[in-house]
Amino acid sequence: MLKFLSKVRIEFNALDPRIASCMEFLAQCNARKAKESNPACQVVVKRRTDDHPPQITVTFVNGVEEVFDATSTPAQNIRTMILEKGQFLETEQMFREGGEAWPVIIPEEELHQFAPGTKQTDHLC
Repeated sequence: MLKFLSKVRIEFNALDPRIASCMEFLAQCNARKAKESNPACQVVVKRRTDDHPPQITVTFVNGVEEVFDATSTPAQNIRTMILEKGQFLETEQMFREGGEAWPVIIPEEELHQFAPGTKQTDHLC
């Protein structure tokens, strides 16, 4: 999960009863496998003393920042979104490195064309 991120900022008041998502997400970020996937990812924890709701901010390697209200977004949903967006970033990078235009625009007429199967099956008796 961290391999797609350059920074994670987790903010919460330790006395707030709504911090479950923050704590679970922090545990996921501190897991050995996550840290090994991107040792350069900066994980920052800000312990607040005000009544600001728990919040998780992630910065992707391309600089895009997303802020999550951790009172209403489960940690697993945040993780899933990061992985989905990360796969998109990998695909974009692959196309750019291959010299292809991004985003790929498929003409409308090609969307409705018949596509033959890619696997040929020969039945031997």
